[in-house]
Amino acid sequence: MRFDSKLFNPQAFGSYVDRIPNVTKNELARSAAVGTNEQAARSLSTQTGSLYTRVPYFGRISAQTSQNNDGATDITSTNTSTYSQGFVVASRMDGWTERSFSKNITAGVDFMDNVAKQIADYKMEVKQNILLAMLKGIFSMSVGTSTIEEQAAKEFIEKHTYDLSAKTGDDSKVSSSTLNKAIQQACGDNKNIFKLVIMHSEVATNLENMKLLKYMTQTDANGIERELSLGTWNGRIVLIDDNMPVDSTTKNTPTYTTYVLGEGSIILDDIGDALPYEMYRDPKTKGGQDTLYVRDRFVCGVDGISFEKPATITASASNTDLSTGANWCVINDGVKSIPHKAIAIARILSKG
Repeated sequence: MRFDSKLFNPQAFGSYVDRIPNVTKNELARSAAVGTNEQAARSLSTQTGSLYTRVPYFGRISAQTSQNNDGATDITSTNTSTYSQGFVVASRMDGWTERSFSKNITAGVDFMDNVAKQIADYKMEVKQNILLAMLKGIFSMSVGTSTIEEQAAKEFIEKHTYDLSAKTGDDSKVSSSTLNKAIQQACGDNKNIFKLVIMHSEVATNLENMKLLKYMTQTDANGIERELSLGTWNGRIVLIDDNMPVDSTTKNTPTYTTYVLGEGSIILDDIGDALPYEMYRDPKTKGGQDTLYVRDRFVCGVDGISFEKPATITASASNTDLSTGANWCVINDGVKSIPHKAIAIARILSKG
């Protein structure tokens, strides 16, 4: 029998011991790819008017302006540029209600305590959804050649996407050279800024079958070397998470997206809500019930790419806002964009 979705035995009582296991890994949200920006967090941590901020950056001088000194030519001077990057706040909320009578029919089981014990996992899942929305957004930027933003977006997406999915057979799957080629295509001699790879288990299994994943080892106190579950691919830490995008729109094998990231390349900073947790007791409804409310606020941004807030976002950026390519652009000063080689984000599209 059931009451309020809780299983119970009317003849005898039992004890709820285990919760349903959490099979959502949320490896991206837990990874070192998630960083902070102190200036943005400081600006947006107040509760008044704190939806959007721009952080300024100094431009660099270049040896390209160096001139030959022949003793007869005047020096031509230049000035430095300044850049700014947009950050936006994403606020989230949720609530769970449990009836008091549920406790009576399950021998005193505290279902609200069960909810509370899962909040940490819940928050990680919320963060992962935000991160995946941002990654979708930056790889959906408006491309073209008519504006600085469009030119930079085109170059970023083309250079930072290593696409095997259009090929056939084993050529459409990752191989021993895939990662190295992908990061070289993205950042050239700056490819060492990439530190980790996060992939679907289908892709990881393919690498394992080819013995391309090298698992780290640890020597215990007795001198016995044991293999750890954490692996590397071409020296980059590998995280396995089936929440990575899978495109199943074609009739053939699905296309899997593998992300290659640098440390702190995606900004998602928890700056807290004015009232993050709130418990409400309703003694009347259905014999009495308790509701737990949760609220979160995050600073969202991508290192090297600016969020350009449209007028339609008035209080909080939704995941749809974050995944919309028109809301993002590579940082520029109105004349030129920063080098795409400075952005430590790339993706590999493959059939496995």
